[in-house]
Amino acid sequence: MKINPNNYSIVEILEMLEQRKLIVNRDYQRGGSLWPVAPSAYFIDTILEGFTFPKIYLYEYLDKTTRGLKKEIVDGQQRIGAIQRFYKDEFALRSDGPNKGKKYSELDEDIQDRFLSYSVPVDVIRNATISEILQMFRRMNAYTLPLNEAEKRHSSYHGLFKWFINEISDNYDEFFVEFGVLTRKQITRMADAALISDMILAIERGVISTSPADLSKLYKSYDEEFDLSDEYREKLSDTFTFIIEQLEPLRTTFMTKPYALHSLVTALVHCKYGIPSLEEVDLYRFDAAPVPRLSGLCFEGQRAFPAQG
Repeated sequence: MKINPNNYSIVEILEMLEQRKLIVNRDYQRGGSLWPVAPSAYFIDTILEGFTFPKIYLYEYLDKTTRGLKKEIVDGQQRIGAIQRFYKDEFALRSDGPNKGKKYSELDEDIQDRFLSYSVPVDVIRNATISEILQMFRRMNAYTLPLNEAEKRHSSYHGLFKWFINEISDNYDEFFVEFGVLTRKQITRMADAALISDMILAIERGVISTSPADLSKLYKSYDEEFDLSDEYREKLSDTFTFIIEQLEPLRTTFMTKPYALHSLVTALVHCKYGIPSLEEVDLYRFDAAPVPRLSGLCFEGQRAFPAQG
């Protein structure tokens, strides 16, 4: 068995599919045959932004009927399927920006060119038996870390809430690292998604003890419809912006540890927008902490983030 690293542009992949030199073999498919629109659009945005993604594996063999070389998609069927469907105008982009809501044919010509010329990382497997291919993936997966709870949620749900959490995480991961909230390693294991989900649960239900089951219910409840996305985006954006601009001295202190930041964000959201279940909570309890009167953020002259009412 030989594995040769290669790169194909998207236009080359589309041409191979059109000419049936690249074949989809469902025997290798581990999940559903097609991604829903939300993850498909997020993936296409990854390409347009120039980010990389895990390599695709193709198996090359000699077709005895045509006496020509063909390739089968061993790993990467959803990704290639999303590329093909976007090229055929079957869904539109969703990420905020000038291209939101646009299909491929509606993009400016230079953006279409950027999409078609994107270099896809590919490993081509040659001179291999099916048994060797399956053994290769079994060995690769043997070294994969077990999924944590946040990763399980993101592998189980593919709806609106998951992609909302992805968007917020992308926007504030730099803040999490610079303020010492999370390490880069923690973010790669989706600790940022878990923290933001927990914050949203607090916005809805107040300060409560949450569990993986509670967060899974949150993902499930907003999987198909999430009318509150704009409201929650505004609340989190206002709050994180205030912390970055007005509370810079808290950077890398104990107040930016995940559990403390969670409480701070909840308190600030309550100060400006109100959380019904917190109406009776005494926010001056923060005075016990050895930092300058955090309760004053709402009540003692910090006009940049005044309490409502």
